[in-house]
Amino acid sequence: MEDKIKYQIEFVVQASPSLLYQYVSTPSGLSEWFADNVNSRGELFKFIWDGAEEQAKLLTKKSGERVKFRWLEDEGESYYFEIRIQVDEITKDVSIIVTDFAEEDEVEEGKMLWTNQISSLKQVIGSA
Repeated sequence: MEDKIKYQIEFVVQASPSLLYQYVSTPSGLSEWFADNVNSRGELFKFIWDGAEEQAKLLTKKSGERVKFRWLEDEGESYYFEIRIQVDEITKDVSIIVTDFAEEDEVEEGKMLWTNQISSLKQVIGSA
């Protein structure tokens, strides 16, 4: 199996960091834009899309700032996906920075998927 490549993608979002954090860190928030349904038991999150399930372990979370998950299928690997909320000190612009991993020929596809997902998030929270 080839190594995956780490990539980051940034999205400017017009919303407060605390509101965004609710949408990226809670099962109910993630169900609004990331998956059809999300359940959690402690640090284990179950994401459901069209009847298919994927499980991820919550690795770290820092209130109002970031969440980091690892898909259980990547257990033992150093791969993860992180959603970080960043506020520009000067302009006060709020950004979501997604860090993820994909195989070399799937990086662009991964970026498109995240672009679509964050677009859904923006619609849910009423951000342009």
